[in-house]
Amino acid sequence: MSKIQLLRKSYLLLIFTMLTALLSSCSNQANPVNPDSKAGQTQVSTATDDAAKKLGKIVIGWVPPDITGVYKIATTYMEKSAEDAKKSGLDVEILTKASNNHGDANAQIHNIEDMIQRKVSAIIISPADVEPLKPVLKQAKDAHIPVIIVNLLTPIEGTQVDTYIGFDNAQAAEVSAYAMLNALGGPGVLDGKGKKVDVKPNQELDLKWWQNVYKDVDPNSIKGKIAILSGVPGSFYDNERQKGFDKVLKLFPNVQVVTKLPADWNRQKGVSVTENILQKHKDIDGIWAASNEMGLGAINAVQNAGLTGKVFVTTNDGTSESVDRIREDKILSETWHGFPEWGWYGVKFGVMLHLGEETPKTYDIRPRTEYKANANDFYPNPVLEPINWKQIITNAKLK
Repeated sequence: MSKIQLLRKSYLLLIFTMLTALLSSCSNQANPVNPDSKAGQTQVSTATDDAAKKLGKIVIGWVPPDITGVYKIATTYMEKSAEDAKKSGLDVEILTKASNNHGDANAQIHNIEDMIQRKVSAIIISPADVEPLKPVLKQAKDAHIPVIIVNLLTPIEGTQVDTYIGFDNAQAAEVSAYAMLNALGGPGVLDGKGKKVDVKPNQELDLKWWQNVYKDVDPNSIKGKIAILSGVPGSFYDNERQKGFDKVLKLFPNVQVVTKLPADWNRQKGVSVTENILQKHKDIDGIWAASNEMGLGAINAVQNAGLTGKVFVTTNDGTSESVDRIREDKILSETWHGFPEWGWYGVKFGVMLHLGEETPKTYDIRPRTEYKANANDFYPNPVLEPINWKQIITNAKLK
């Protein structure tokens, strides 16, 4: 090879090397970190974990009126929500203080005051009653502790509650009343003599659905005799549920309520009260219990009297235990009150409020009918929306 050819070859090789280096540099500047690469994901995850650690421990106080089945469900899902948060690096702890007696508002007030003294990050409360809690709710706000109320959507007048998770208790009882009409022979979905209504896949049997089914039903066409187990007389929840149930039944003059007796939201009282009803009113068709603790007591009394399948029981709430009794044909139907939602979203909103983020003023559970055909939609695996904890960490105002 001549000297000129050798120089030309070296020159071309130098130009090629320079162009390759230039293109590589431009590529690196345009894509400094590939977000889809494992390295990019590791950097983002590390940044989120570091931000979460800076936020410190978050203690969510939970003050139910007692720790019976319905509140155990809510507590379980609070713990699940906290564990889910920990997977994203948030140190969330649930601190529970429950009263021994559901109707003991003073004990619940004392438990809330204790949470305030502990300076928890947020307090979730299911009120035993509404009016007695107003002063202590003000104490919490004066201490700059966010408050979330569950089991309620109606704003508590004169208070500053950050978020309500729950449902309209009167509307929930209306849903129960329509299910009762269905059980007595009206149209619907329950097994019996009523006309079966087709249900679309994933159809929720909420109040609008029932109202549409009954909009053209002859009010005189449905008849029967029922008894009612009410809660604590004079309490907000009992008043609202009785109001909703009565609103529907008064439109059907041939449905007779033979008796209404309080069982104080208590299972054992549900047994004894139902035993008295069955002895005095041997011709009743069914029983509506305004809560499932009372309803679970009622089915025991019905079973002991040998009347399972002859006297039906419907109720309100929704726990894994009561849904199992629906599967066993011991409870005919129940109206869903969403205890998993209380826990899952209660913790989410409590964390958000502590971190200075906005939460919805209300989160509606949407009461709807549980019955044998849709029992699996509720338990053992209720459908809950995933919580984007990493986004919550990113949005936190406390850094």
